[in-house]
Amino acid sequence: MTRPRVGRSSWGALVFCLGGLSLASSAWGAPPPATAVGQGALDEGVPRVKATLLTDVTEVKPGDTFRVGVRFELNPGWHVYWKNPGESGLPSEIVWDTPGSTVGALEWPVPSTLRTADGFITTYGYEGEVLLAAEARASDKAEGFLQLSAAADVLVCEINCLPAQLMLTRNVPVGPATVKDAEHVPAFDAAHARVPVPAESTPYQVALALDSQTLTTGKPFTGTLTLKGAEGAPVPTVDKDFFVPERIPGIAQLALSEVKGQPGTFKVEGKASLKVPPSHPRLLGVLRLGPAATPSHALALDLPLAPVVAGAPASPAAPKGVATATAPAAATAAGSADLSLGLVFLFAFLGGALLNLMPCVFPVLALKAYGFTRTVGESRGRVGAHALAYTGGIVGSLLVLALAVLGLRAAGHGVGWGFQFQEPLFVAAVAAVLVAFSLNLFGVFNVGTDGTALVEKVDSSHGLTRSAGEGVLAVVLATPCSAPLLGTAVGFALAQGPVTVLATFLFMGLGLALPFCLLVLVPGLAKRLPRPGPWMDHGKKLLGFALLATTVWLVWVMGGLAGVDGMARLLAFLTVVALGAWIYGLLQDSTGGRKAVGVGAVVALLVVGGAGFLRFEELRGSAPREASAQAWSEEAVAAALAAGQPVFIDFTADWCLTCKFNERTVLQREDVRAAFAQHKVAFFVADWTRRDAAISAKLAEFGRAGVPMYLLVSPSAPGKPEVLSELLTADSLIDSVRRAAGRVADAT
Repeated sequence: MTRPRVGRSSWGALVFCLGGLSLASSAWGAPPPATAVGQGALDEGVPRVKATLLTDVTEVKPGDTFRVGVRFELNPGWHVYWKNPGESGLPSEIVWDTPGSTVGALEWPVPSTLRTADGFITTYGYEGEVLLAAEARASDKAEGFLQLSAAADVLVCEINCLPAQLMLTRNVPVGPATVKDAEHVPAFDAAHARVPVPAESTPYQVALALDSQTLTTGKPFTGTLTLKGAEGAPVPTVDKDFFVPERIPGIAQLALSEVKGQPGTFKVEGKASLKVPPSHPRLLGVLRLGPAATPSHALALDLPLAPVVAGAPASPAAPKGVATATAPAAATAAGSADLSLGLVFLFAFLGGALLNLMPCVFPVLALKAYGFTRTVGESRGRVGAHALAYTGGIVGSLLVLALAVLGLRAAGHGVGWGFQFQEPLFVAAVAAVLVAFSLNLFGVFNVGTDGTALVEKVDSSHGLTRSAGEGVLAVVLATPCSAPLLGTAVGFALAQGPVTVLATFLFMGLGLALPFCLLVLVPGLAKRLPRPGPWMDHGKKLLGFALLATTVWLVWVMGGLAGVDGMARLLAFLTVVALGAWIYGLLQDSTGGRKAVGVGAVVALLVVGGAGFLRFEELRGSAPREASAQAWSEEAVAAALAAGQPVFIDFTADWCLTCKFNERTVLQREDVRAAFAQHKVAFFVADWTRRDAAISAKLAEFGRAGVPMYLLVSPSAPGKPEVLSELLTADSLIDSVRRAAGRVADAT
């Protein structure tokens, strides 16, 4: 089920307001009423959880420490989650507001390992009763009373899951001495005894020897974990379900298994994620020891793993004995990490060639083909030079784009294919270039000509510089499109080293330039082209309208980025661009100071128009247009899966034409919608129109660097989502939905 959730900021505002009431009331010398007990997660009118705000004191002295916590009492069969819920659920959260005192970090008792009846989904949480406590300290200047407020936000689950959001408040008098509460001290002591102890403060030693000095993105790694007793202490045994992991950035998969016949020795098998974490990963988790272990029942592990590097080969044979530890956990990242380089380069080349058929690129290809007809009568060497210039413009601009991606990645930013179309100013600049190109084709002005003779104009307008520029424009318009095979190739490349990234973009450029080069390299094709004639002037103007049609698409993209106001501002700026082009056309045949003044006036007009209209910072785009869809988040997906619903996630963007084609032709079909409704599919949209680090990271998990991407997740196998084709068909999507729903039916 989808969880209605109050975020940290909302709870924080609520707590802040209550804190303000506390301070206001203290000024009058009387505490506000305390509400230390709350109930929630109503199931058929019956609350499934009771929460109580407790302290271990009845009075506190200024400057003294005391303990505060929230005790959750759950109905039989129901549970709440640990800070890492596992493969489903949501972490429990407590936000404090305590004017006159400070509260430290929560102490988390060792959770239970919970599994579904079929054993397929593993989660970590608490059943029965649990006290989540923290140490607090009264201010040295505290007086009167302390108001302790806690906003508790938990997901309470049995088979179905119910949210509980509780606001708890308790008042503690401030006095000359701290007085312990005999009723609640034992509860705090018992909860503290269940909190894992750091390994270094026990008579046990934990060490991990990895077989590599570095971990490579997307690649598996192995090692050996040893657990020993210090100073003659016996080797401790481990309990059932002996490891409870925390989430580890940079690690996609990590498993720990006992080595038979070697007590205290464990085999480690893992896989680094496809994204380099901002810092070296640390292994965080709980190692549960057997009942004979002393003095601690559980060890808290917080030790460094080897650094994760992008695409570099792992160094062999690292020395044994590096102190760290391990944790099992999350689902394996599905993607393209196992592709060979040759196959990746082939995908990049074919994907680049297919880009020519995309609506955003085809007008430029048609424009180039039109220009080629002007060169039919020229020498083969001259025609070949145009092809090389066009190819050079494509390859050069793609390599510049690759270097930009590498630079941003090195700076810690998650970027992918088409990332520049997430910036409104870039979209506005491309639209302005297209309007200028179209006005040039309409004859409003000419590029680089002196107006002396038609032959000179033709030669200048379609020279080598023009061919190279058209190649650059083809790349600019190609990046929002993700052709079949291209997403896989680019996703793989962006998870590798710089050489692989540059080589992949090089092959992509060669594929994009392929159709025009064929016209040059295959004589039979060139001979089939029509000869130059009067028809070309009409063709030129027709292509101008094709470029304007592409501009209309860019205005629509701006609507997704900055809303209707953003579209209006862009159209106003494009009007300024058109006015400037017209003025330039009137004056370009002039000489001397008049032309210079005119060019200056045009530049000033564009600068003033840009400063006045190209302000998009305060504008935001619209929400997903699919009425049945919800905004994607990991928490919402987890809640839907916990409720037994198959989940379909559409990773899309307003500037992605492939995405919009799939929406119009497949996702909005009645039979597809009927299948979603019949099988109760939860539909989520991950909108990447504007930059979103969470969506970028999710794409990288599956070896993708751009959209579209479609995931279908069965609640019976949440760790094994099906990655659908980039070009959807109704039949294949409906079959996938039936399989996902069928797995649920089989599990029940």
